[in-house]
Amino acid sequence: MGRRELLGTAGVTACGLALTACGAGGAQAKPSLKGKVLAKTAEVPVGGGKLIEDLKVVVTQPAKGVFKAFSASCTHKGCTVSTPKDNVIRCACHGSEFAADSGQATKGPASAPLASFQVKVEGDGIVVA
Repeated sequence: MGRRELLGTAGVTACGLALTACGAGGAQAKPSLKGKVLAKTAEVPVGGGKLIEDLKVVVTQPAKGVFKAFSASCTHKGCTVSTPKDNVIRCACHGSEFAADSGQATKGPASAPLASFQVKVEGDGIVVA
């Protein structure tokens, strides 16, 4: 076998191993957030929000009494977004911005919206519906 063939075979083998390793890691199921209290209503300011880092969720209050929740993982490269301000959710890694009322990407490089969660207010808590 020549040098090029040997290097090509080694590259294919390495890629195959990398794909197998990546596939195995991605197979883990995430626990459901249904029924989980994300935050207290008093902790989420109008026009702002709260980042719940351990759950990778961001809760917003784009208008008085309206609460929304989104994944805190930027759809560009997966960085955790910052606490929302001025009805904008920002990603410090590459500058993407998302609307606090819809999760829609408003400034790139991200083009896909943040994943959303249905929430409801129960007492003074914001709960995943």
